[in-house]
Amino acid sequence: MLRGSPYLAAAITHLTANSSAINAELGETVVTEIPAFTDSGNPDTLPGLARHGPQHTAEIIRLLSGESVGNLRFVREHAQQRAEQHFPLEATLHAYRCGHKVFSRWLRESVLTGVASPEDAQQVIVAVADFAIEYTDAISTVFAGEYLSQIRLLTEVAGDRRAELLSILLDGYDESDGRVANILRSAGYLDRRQSFCVVLAQPVDPAEMLNPSRARRLAESMDNALKHTTVRRLIDIHDNKVTVVLSDIRRASGWTKPGTALANRFTSDLTTLGNAVLIGVSNDVPSTSQIPIAYREAKLALEFASVSKRVVLVSDVSMTGLMLHLLRDDMQRLLPSWTEGFFQADDKQHGALTATIRAYADSNMNLIKAADRLSLHPNTIYARLEKISELTGLNAKNYHDLNELHLVANSRSH
Repeated sequence: MLRGSPYLAAAITHLTANSSAINAELGETVVTEIPAFTDSGNPDTLPGLARHGPQHTAEIIRLLSGESVGNLRFVREHAQQRAEQHFPLEATLHAYRCGHKVFSRWLRESVLTGVASPEDAQQVIVAVADFAIEYTDAISTVFAGEYLSQIRLLTEVAGDRRAELLSILLDGYDESDGRVANILRSAGYLDRRQSFCVVLAQPVDPAEMLNPSRARRLAESMDNALKHTTVRRLIDIHDNKVTVVLSDIRRASGWTKPGTALANRFTSDLTTLGNAVLIGVSNDVPSTSQIPIAYREAKLALEFASVSKRVVLVSDVSMTGLMLHLLRDDMQRLLPSWTEGFFQADDKQHGALTATIRAYADSNMNLIKAADRLSLHPNTIYARLEKISELTGLNAKNYHDLNELHLVANSRSH
């Protein structure tokens, strides 16, 4: 209806003459009503807004002048820029709603400057309202579609880069490979003053990692748990585990003390991930070439994690535990000949014999303290030790014999 209106030429003239005022009002309204524009730390946010507002004014005048609807390329380009800046989508859509109010009022005033009768005025107001709504809907739809497409593209590219970088760091690399060196240098991983630590996480039920959305949620939860720290983190899904390479400056210079080990800075933060998540943490290593070692340590620590101890630092695993774990298969084949009869007797007593050996060892061979640990009478502990000696031919009161008994008893739990 606006195109056929005899008042349109006067409206276009009025809009053109007041375009500077319209643009100023647009910018002021958006900045006043939407804090995201002033809260943004990106220096191009406000200049981008100042460029984009006048583009809409010019487009509206162009459309009212009878030119055909284009593909709104300037809206698409703005959407791409905002996506690259990670500026909130809702903030721009809110800005378009603010713009709708400003343009509606200016359009109405411009068209009404030449209206003679109240009947014509009513028709013009309806037509102006329809035009403003259609325009706002069109630019909002185009912006949202282009923004989300760009975000998906950026996410895929970032994911590919993250996966490549993580693979290089975890699998090791040839230091003479210039391409790899450039990747690590551009990512800031070749500063010799840095320390590195690897963290692995998976659900108690590892099969949940086969669900991409659940795996990604766990990665996001890990990222959120560490966000408040100053430690740099590289997080992705690798080998069906949430894998994190943490890095930070080890010391400011050769004259300053090294900082606290990375693993000790955030252990309490990792416990916030919930009871269904198991986590293994490596020792610190001083260079990227040793990150594969840290990766193996984190995998080892993860194998010791359980619902009773969900976050395990490899540095906290006992030497006995490590030895039993690493020699697990060979040890089962090489256990002493008396082991089978001992374990059969232990099973009949519901684990009482192995529990007694552990309690006696943990009490530094003090029979009374071992009895107290197990809430038993000392005579019961004495009788059990005699039974163990009868079954194995070893005397638990002898240090070396107790050490062998303790290793065999613990071999069942690893």
